[in-house]
Amino acid sequence: MIEIKIVIADYPELMMPSHEEEIEIIKNGLGEKTEVVVFEYQDSKKEEFLEIMKDADALLTGFIKLGGEDLDRMKKLKIISINATGYNILNIGEANKRKIAVSPVGEYCTIDVAEYTIAVMLALVKNIKGYVRNLENNYVWDYQLFKPNNRIKNLTLGIFGLGKIGSAVSMRAKALGMNIIAYDPYVSPTYFENLSVKYANTPEEIYENSDIITNHMNLNETNEKFFNYESFKKMKKNPYFINTGRGESVVDEDLLLALKEGLLKGVALDVFSDERPENQKNNPYLNMDNVIATPHIAFYSTSSIKDLIKTSSLNIVNYLNGEKHKVFKLVTNFD
Repeated sequence: MIEIKIVIADYPELMMPSHEEEIEIIKNGLGEKTEVVVFEYQDSKKEEFLEIMKDADALLTGFIKLGGEDLDRMKKLKIISINATGYNILNIGEANKRKIAVSPVGEYCTIDVAEYTIAVMLALVKNIKGYVRNLENNYVWDYQLFKPNNRIKNLTLGIFGLGKIGSAVSMRAKALGMNIIAYDPYVSPTYFENLSVKYANTPEEIYENSDIITNHMNLNETNEKFFNYESFKKMKKNPYFINTGRGESVVDEDLLLALKEGLLKGVALDVFSDERPENQKNNPYLNMDNVIATPHIAFYSTSSIKDLIKTSSLNIVNYLNGEKHKVFKLVTNFD
């Protein structure tokens, strides 16, 4: 007789190639009487998904958006384990009302995203995409094709969000000899000092002093559409802009206008407001010499995937076993 039901569900293109390891961790932790259902979700299959979820104890997902009405139909649900660091797929207040725990992984790809940030920063400053495109497509052999930049060691990097990823980026940039300034109102000035990072009291200090600006803020109600046309106009040095945080932090129309008007030298984006694969033919950031666009891959390495699978699966096991103190991170708060 099945005693516990766990559902692993997401859009097919966003799911793990195999779920054997997740199932093994869950069954080893909860017992063989645990049923694990894997469901390939589509918006057109929402009703089928909700029917499967009506007697589920836990959901493991990354991108399925859930409203209060959806949660009402999940009568037995105790925990949603999100295999991502962000948790804006649902309203935490709605989960609290229904006493459904929400647990993002919190930490699994810090090093990977920091490495990606440094990689695209170097690629932007060296105009690598433009040179490659023109050499491969137009056979243009001309080192003066693009205006050169100063050496990396002579540039200032402005960081929004000095959490785990922002801190990892700062340490790597410091090793390249860069000047670092950061804005994060949730972090003490002492922490900045320990990292040898200049403390910015306002976003304007970043805008005015940075040659490169990178976003590592968690998305919340205070920073949705944070980077808009007014922000880009304040960026005095026409910097490069990198976003590995969340696409919703940026107003797309304003960023495109800033590029067109030369308010920004170039952009690297690993996150977008619309990340549905079927819509990428209409992605406005593609086929531009000064834009590096990647399909949300900054996190991707064999090491990060292993950590992601283990953490998100164990969060379910530990919570259902009554060992909340072992859950990596809970963002809900109820008795």
